[in-house]
Amino acid sequence: MSDKDPLPSPAYLNVDPLRDTYREAITEPPAVRTSLAQHHTALLVIDLQYLDAAPGYGVFADIEKSGVPVEAQEYYFHRLETVVLPNVARLQSAFRANGMEVIHTRIQSHTQDGRDRSPGHKRLGLHAAPGSKEAEFIESVAPQGDEIVISKTASGVFNATNLEYILRNIGITGLFVVGVYSNECVSTAIRDACDLGFFVTLIEDGCATVTPQLQHATITTMRDRYARVMTTDEAISEINRVVAA
Repeated sequence: MSDKDPLPSPAYLNVDPLRDTYREAITEPPAVRTSLAQHHTALLVIDLQYLDAAPGYGVFADIEKSGVPVEAQEYYFHRLETVVLPNVARLQSAFRANGMEVIHTRIQSHTQDGRDRSPGHKRLGLHAAPGSKEAEFIESVAPQGDEIVISKTASGVFNATNLEYILRNIGITGLFVVGVYSNECVSTAIRDACDLGFFVTLIEDGCATVTPQLQHATITTMRDRYARVMTTDEAISEINRVVAA
């Protein structure tokens, strides 16, 4: 805003003038709950693996070289351990109990030397070789049975894999999304899913990133544009009400 631009009225500083339009057309049309009621909604769990969600491994193997300040790491892992992982486990249980799909993504190269990685991941030094500890899922939220696992070598799971094709094949029209990082792989998946026509719900206490500011900014940006935003308690309540009815 330049010095000559008029300042908005204080009454409108915190108003979203398009909220109702987007809720009606994109984030909360009746089809969202129809998808859930018909078991056409899946839980998408993004990158909860040793590479980026466990202290002492992968990105966080060397505290000094991680690029993430110690205070930010402490915040991130505390949120993961006390909030996100328990909530994701609860959601997984709710989806499994109702016979709905739980789908897992992870960063994993197809080759041991990672030559197939995206240019971005190469520049960032992100590499989880097949069979490596970094490619393993965090045990408390790991896949069970024959749940679908998608390996990717870029931030965007829809751009880097055949996830859309798989979702269409199994009749999925809606996604509840959890995982890390909120402002990177999670938000990219949500934007892409929304653009592809899926009904998306972001679980705000089921995702994490490295600072509270980035977490808040992501939730604010996604809300009422690309996704519904719900808590785990709200999501489980809706599942019990709509699916079990």
